[in-house]
Amino acid sequence: MSDVTRPEGPRRADWAAGEAMSNLERSPAETACGGRTAIAAEPVRELQFGHSVALGGPRGMTVTRTLPNRDRRMVGAWCFIDHYGPQDITGTPGMQVPPHPHTGLQTVSWLVEGQVLHHDSVGSEQLVTPGQLNLMTAGHGIAHSEQSPVERTPILHGVQLWTALPDADRAVAPHFEHHPDLPELAAGGCTVTVIMGELGGCTSPAEVYSPLVGAEAVLAPGADTGLPLRPDWEYAVLTLAGEAEVDGLALAPGPLLYLGLGRAELALRAASPARLLLVGGEPFAEHLVMWWNFVGRDHDDIVTAREQWMAGDARFGPVRGYSGSPLAAPPMPSTRLRPRGRQR
Repeated sequence: MSDVTRPEGPRRADWAAGEAMSNLERSPAETACGGRTAIAAEPVRELQFGHSVALGGPRGMTVTRTLPNRDRRMVGAWCFIDHYGPQDITGTPGMQVPPHPHTGLQTVSWLVEGQVLHHDSVGSEQLVTPGQLNLMTAGHGIAHSEQSPVERTPILHGVQLWTALPDADRAVAPHFEHHPDLPELAAGGCTVTVIMGELGGCTSPAEVYSPLVGAEAVLAPGADTGLPLRPDWEYAVLTLAGEAEVDGLALAPGPLLYLGLGRAELALRAASPARLLLVGGEPFAEHLVMWWNFVGRDHDDIVTAREQWMAGDARFGPVRGYSGSPLAAPPMPSTRLRPRGRQR
């Protein structure tokens, strides 16, 4: 096994800047990802540092985005990870993300503390609370909003992740799922909730389109256990709270620890309470293009989606139920689409 690696270069990834929960940047660049050329074919320990982005301006919430990253664009089908909070939103609007579109992906909303209210263009209205899963499959196209409800607890802390849909499923009809009860496994002072996919014989009821796993591990003081992994899958771990020893490396909130392929078990230890997020899956073989909130297969896919959103096309539809202030203009980046070269 290699020693922990800290990739060279700036920690800020300009092409991945955006807002919490969804990407609202005004000048995004196309990002090429997918394919198997950059997969670590053996166990590694690479710290992938994200960058901080203010939600709602410099006095708003702060999100740390660790996927896509300069050195790792995907982990299995996972292509986007935002970690926000814990932050006291007392006396503030909290999270207020106006209606915006998505294509070719699933959004996975998971809270540690607080509440977020979801509305979308297929008519869904759902409050997500800690330990429950909100899963939106964009497919051919959907629009949604996310906001802190009026009645809420003071602390907001959570993550949103995206999974890229494979080509055979990227045009499925958009739909929404809410799962309040998810399977758990426990051993050695660690309780693991399987949010998406399968781990250790436990399978989430959430619909998935690629072989993958997303799980939260809560470690009690003195926890010492091993999570069963698949050697043919790649994995990564993000600490949400506390500090834990992951594969022998002390990991605090901040960077994403990329682990590569080749492990049958992942050792976890904690001297004090800690909370971890595990993501992994079969390496994503298809090449993708990501731009703003769209996942396509080429530049033309992205251009078409952008033009249809700007024109108010029925592909996305209106979001009913959003009670926040609308943006001064539609949430649409610059008209210039400048593709980047394939880097994965």
